[in-house]
Amino acid sequence: MSDTPEGTGAGGPDLSPLADQIAENVRLFLDGIERLAAGDGGDEAVPLLLLEVSQILLAGAQLGATTDVILAGNLEPEVGDDPDLDALRAGLAGQLPDCDDYAELFDPYADTQATPFQLSDDIAAVAADLIHGLKHYRADRKLEALWWWQYSYFNHWGTHAGAALRALHSVVAHARLDVAEERTVL
Repeated sequence: MSDTPEGTGAGGPDLSPLADQIAENVRLFLDGIERLAAGDGGDEAVPLLLLEVSQILLAGAQLGATTDVILAGNLEPEVGDDPDLDALRAGLAGQLPDCDDYAELFDPYADTQATPFQLSDDIAAVAADLIHGLKHYRADRKLEALWWWQYSYFNHWGTHAGAALRALHSVVAHARLDVAEERTVL
């Protein structure tokens, strides 16, 4: 590791409070999506998933607004195997039978054609990245956790969460706005 005290950037501010806050957001997100995948959301699964994704993207935005977290030696310690999230993915797919598949421009500045995606895959990909950082956090490596969450937010989970947010928003908006016009009897 480094000579830099845990929870600080190279001579920078103490990042422990931010790490604690992000870790709590991650735990809440993971708990929420696990409950939704288990069917606890009922008919409200999509709006509740929209809420969960929105809240974790707020944590991502905080990471995006934070100065780059750089690890001493630019080396990440091992955290063990990636989690098996197939049950989570399948559970979410089961809760989203009519809206799991959608299309998205992965990079709106570089792509010209939409790419097919699945909400269940996107949410599971976000969860995998967040769990990876949470392993660092639980091993009392807060700086590594922040580095991973920030790096993977820019590189992977932020894109998937953003795409999922747009798709979920679209489903909820259509459900609320695409209602049959009421006829007025005169």
